[in-house]
Amino acid sequence: MTHATSAQPVFNVPGPRPFPLVGRAFNSLRFAQDSIGYTRGLFHTYGHLVALAAGGGTRLYSPRETCPATVFACGPDLVRQVTTQHEVYFKHPLTGPLYRWRQSSERAKPLNHFLVGLFGVNSAAHLQQRRLMLPAFHSQRLETYAKDMVAIAEDQLNQLRVGEINEMAAWLRQLTLRIVTKSLFGEDIGPEGESTGHIIQAALSQQGNLWMRLLPLDWPGLPWHRYLNLVASYEARMRGLIQAKRQGVGESTDVLSLLMQVRDQDSGVHLSEDELLGHVGVLFVAGHETSANALTWTIFLLSQHPQIMADLLDELEATLHGNAPTLEQLPRLPLLDNVVKESLRILPPVPWNGRVTAQPTELGGYALPTGTEVLVSIYQTHQLPELYADPAAFNPARWDSIHPDAYAYNPFSAGPRLCIGAGFAMLEIKIVLAMLLQRYRLQFVAQQPVDRAGVIVMTPRHGLSLRVHPQDREFRQGVGEVTGNVREMVTLP
Repeated sequence: MTHATSAQPVFNVPGPRPFPLVGRAFNSLRFAQDSIGYTRGLFHTYGHLVALAAGGGTRLYSPRETCPATVFACGPDLVRQVTTQHEVYFKHPLTGPLYRWRQSSERAKPLNHFLVGLFGVNSAAHLQQRRLMLPAFHSQRLETYAKDMVAIAEDQLNQLRVGEINEMAAWLRQLTLRIVTKSLFGEDIGPEGESTGHIIQAALSQQGNLWMRLLPLDWPGLPWHRYLNLVASYEARMRGLIQAKRQGVGESTDVLSLLMQVRDQDSGVHLSEDELLGHVGVLFVAGHETSANALTWTIFLLSQHPQIMADLLDELEATLHGNAPTLEQLPRLPLLDNVVKESLRILPPVPWNGRVTAQPTELGGYALPTGTEVLVSIYQTHQLPELYADPAAFNPARWDSIHPDAYAYNPFSAGPRLCIGAGFAMLEIKIVLAMLLQRYRLQFVAQQPVDRAGVIVMTPRHGLSLRVHPQDREFRQGVGEVTGNVREMVTLP
């Protein structure tokens, strides 16, 4: 064992030196404050593979006992290596470093499965559980989900008030929250309702509390205590829901009900209750926040590109005549498809794809020891000029002539861990856009700068204020009034 340690290669991926006095913590803080802006400079200085700090010694999200270093990667060659080497680059639960505390007390034990799902299993276990889950996302199931999406979107659209300024990011989060709660759990919470989804959302927000990591004490009034209360509430509610579904009669078509029924055809293996709890929590996060942000950024981009918006409305009205799209009609909406693809390229709602090395490996000509965090930049890969001409331009027409592979364009990841809900998400985004844009014109209102925020998901820091008009085609109103660092990411009038 001593010999193996002494033979371990020195970590020499280039990167910035730790700052005097404050050390590597300052590098991590700068990443947390603006992961895209900070790493854009690092990639420009050091190339497509760069360390968060020269010499390593950093940790952002790994739950492993040791984490020798954090590196960032971009470009299709590095994306291919990371996403296709299933036994080398492992995923870990969405609870990140908090996962290490799952055995710290009886109250912390639910962290063994909370937000674990497919992110927390690897190798053969991942492949087996993914196979068990695939039937819930089969194309035949999408038709049922589509009906729920249309009904909920119609109800939510009726809540908008013409002439009023609406905080559209929050409105879209509520819409996607309702859709994913209905699809996952079979319950529509309504415009103002509380739900299992709200509990998960509150817990996720609490995970970003720095004091929770500094003072992981289960005392009333402290963040860790509040977090464990939320996890316990989710646990109790979900176990009750599972029990109720087991005792129910009739056929249920929500994802949880389907996952409770699946069996491996060869082995007879099924998902345990703990595994079910982990999977639906992860699916909620992936199907709620990411879709809401994809919709928010797409609507923002359309508000600043009046000709593209006019052309898109022409296509929607000519095919749909004011109605919601059916599954059969969606392939006949090529511009809608191009608009969504281009939005996911230029402002991806999930800008990073994280992995941790499960064994020593080589990446980009550098040796990475076991436990190294590797964060692949989806955003930066989508901005490479050798892949996309004029990459900062919002140009849906480019998709008529380009066909990048899954490593050059990967908003839903690539390889064996391609997002299992990608089809669900694309369906949701297209249905909501088609219904919303035919009914209303959304005018950008310059109440606050449009600044990016977030690491796991990218969202407008201050929301997105839009004035609701009937669809009158006055698309040039509000164009050119945008301030904020989104202008570093996309060319705007």
